Amino acid sequence: MSILTVKDLSHGFGDRAIFDNVSFRLLRGEHIALIGANGEGKSTFMNIITGQLQPDDGKVEWSRNQRVGYLDQHAVLQKGFTIRDVLKTAFQYLFDIETNINDIYGKMGDVTPEEMDKLLEEVGTLQDMLTNNDFYVIDAKVEEVARGLGLDEVGLDKDVHDLSGGQRTKVLLAKLLLEKPDILLLDEPTNYLDEQHIEWLRRYLQEYENAFVLISHDIPFLNSVVNVIYHLENQELNRYVGDYNNFLAIYEAKKQQVEAAYKRQQAEISNLKDFVARNKARAATANLAMSRQKKLDKMDIIEIAAERPKPEFNFKEARTSGKLIFETKELVIGYDEPLSRPLNLTMERGQKIALVGANGIGKTTLLRSILGEIKPISGSVERGEYQFVGYFEQEVKSENSNTCIDEIWNEFPHLSQAEVRAALAKCGLTRKHIESKISVLSGGEKAKVRLCKLMNRESNVLVFDEPTNHLDVDAKEELKRALKAYKGSILLISHEPEFYQAVVNEVWNVESWTTKSL
Repeated sequence: MSILTVKDLSHGFGDRAIFDNVSFRLLRGEHIALIGANGEGKSTFMNIITGQLQPDDGKVEWSRNQRVGYLDQHAVLQKGFTIRDVLKTAFQYLFDIETNINDIYGKMGDVTPEEMDKLLEEVGTLQDMLTNNDFYVIDAKVEEVARGLGLDEVGLDKDVHDLSGGQRTKVLLAKLLLEKPDILLLDEPTNYLDEQHIEWLRRYLQEYENAFVLISHDIPFLNSVVNVIYHLENQELNRYVGDYNNFLAIYEAKKQQVEAAYKRQQAEISNLKDFVARNKARAATANLAMSRQKKLDKMDIIEIAAERPKPEFNFKEARTSGKLIFETKELVIGYDEPLSRPLNLTMERGQKIALVGANGIGKTTLLRSILGEIKPISGSVERGEYQFVGYFEQEVKSENSNTCIDEIWNEFPHLSQAEVRAALAKCGLTRKHIESKISVLSGGEKAKVRLCKLMNRESNVLVFDEPTNHLDVDAKEELKRALKAYKGSILLISHEPEFYQAVVNEVWNVESWTTKSL
């Protein structure tokens, strides 16, 4: 049975078409991955099927009485509410039932015996709903999911207004999972989760009985939880049964078949045109030429979509730094309270180090303390000589109304417009993306603009905080290659072993230093 049917959907922004007459269906119990390169329209599709965006054309039809849960990373969390308060709102419909029961009890003192029987029957039905939906173990359910996603480490009594972007996403995801909707819509849920909590979410989705649609660029994660792939490319949406690896094998085979058919047809067209050109003027062969021309006119021309530009990341390297990159002496990091025991760490030129461990234990705080962006609680950091540092932050909170061109030009005013466009194109951005405002780009496209700035500034030390969040498969692979080739030093936070293990020569587990209980 189809839960969701999308028919003949078309949509675009200005002169940039996103979908052209696409169709989609979600069947009961299906676990679907919606995949495609950055900017192909995955999040736009989610916004359309949830009614947040009206399509230019087409129909979106949900079957009746379906509870849909959407991980909306832009949802507002109200100041004054704790994490626990927000998570308990997942059960608001049960609290409403409890209020209804209490109202019925209030009426029972002034009714006839017949009315009393009806009210008792109604209360019994409502009471069963509370029991069957775990109303009396809500606190335990909240703590179980909060623990699974690491929110217990943040503190369930913390005001949601004071949370980081990653922590907000965890709260919204936890609330969504507690609601247990008939359909889950998840847009890159693993972006702000560490390995431990990704594993918890993996098990949760593997056992999830209802349907879900998932956007993710984490291929091992996709392969472990989905059974249907919908692939967005060149304004088309195509369905493949199976996991990502099965999709890739079929997609590559189909692509090769189309390319082979295209080459054969082009050769045939060339021969027919040549024959017509040579024979149409001669009376003896004019009829043959006309016959060939008719064949040309009736031919269904095979078209191959233009290849989407693949990113090329190459980081400009500055002069060699001094031997010492940094050394900490009895360094204690934190804000209001310590996040680490006293640390004595040393990094030397040429080292490529990954910082790993659970969220919230101080990985980003350590990076920023080493870079001098925040003061440590105690101890010191000594930095070496001749350092040109490139820093890729995990989050950029400020709104940006610049176009991509202006953003790069402001950083590198000596470049010509052609050079700016070429630099952005090398990061995998198309002409229409390059001319767009940054505020309308997808998360992956924004990340590519930031990488463009980093690439074009000379460095000998690169510092990355979760650089693969939002990046598509091609961009991740290219970034991995570029960092392996980089001759300078690298300090990297990542929750993707498939990415960092290929880049670094040392892994530091921050969990062994933290003062927070895990």
